Amino acid sequence: QVQLVESGGGLVKVGDSLRLSCAASGRTLDRYTIGWFRQAPGKEREFVGFITGNGCIIDYEDFVKGRFTISRDNSENTAYLTMNSLKPEDTAVYYCAASGILLPRTRSSYETWGQGTQVTVSS
Repeated sequence: QVQLVESGGGLVKVGDSLRLSCAASGRTLDRYTIGWFRQAPGKEREFVGFITGNGCIIDYEDFVKGRFTISRDNSENTAYLTMNSLKPEDTAVYYCAASGILLPRTRSSYETWGQGTQVTVSS
């Protein structure tokens, strides 16, 4: 089994950038599609995007296209979510997750989750 740990969250201002990391251990990261989700207080956990094991397919929800970038470095067993032009509505706990499904877009498609990292965007 793979274990995932997110890091890189924090308090930032509107328009700032932030890079979140998802470090894997236990299994090599290239076996999995890595998804990113976020959950704001009182809201459902929502899909942000994913990157397949070989990095060939990257998918984003419309609300982050043009601002967020998902990448991975399998040699370091780490995936990344780079966030630019941050807005207050981006405030949430951000999670990475691993899936054996090639193109997973729902929460139930992911078998392993990190603990989450808080991102707070102040105005």
